[in-house]
Amino acid sequence: MSVDTPRRIVLLRHAKADWPQVSDHDRPLADRGRMDAPVAGHKLADTGITFDLALCSTATRTRETWKLAVQELPRRPRTVYEERLYEATLGDLLALLNETPDEVNDLLVIGHNPSMHAAADALAGSGERDAMARMTKS
Repeated sequence: MSVDTPRRIVLLRHAKADWPQVSDHDRPLADRGRMDAPVAGHKLADTGITFDLALCSTATRTRETWKLAVQELPRRPRTVYEERLYEATLGDLLALLNETPDEVNDLLVIGHNPSMHAAADALAGSGERDAMARMTKS
């Protein structure tokens, strides 16, 4: 990838999850999460970005978030369910980004905190205050 063609990376944390008596990996979305995920998909569609690839954690809550959000997009990108996104450190996440093929210009990553927040902070650097404020809005 050349400097003339920058890669766009969009980070999406899974929607609100429930806390039933299951393993953390198997936690499903809460009712609120099932309502919020399509809204997130609609906001993604509003960006006008046509994603080349979506990397999604294998956890139930991220897969459910993606299943509901992607229905709002005009075109479903190729999706790879990536085990390394679950419990990823910032280093793990950056390694995955570096492994993304050069032909992927617009990448969507569906994952978990704290790595998604850490990646947003690391990738944004000291970006303008308004952009930083929008990233941290709940």
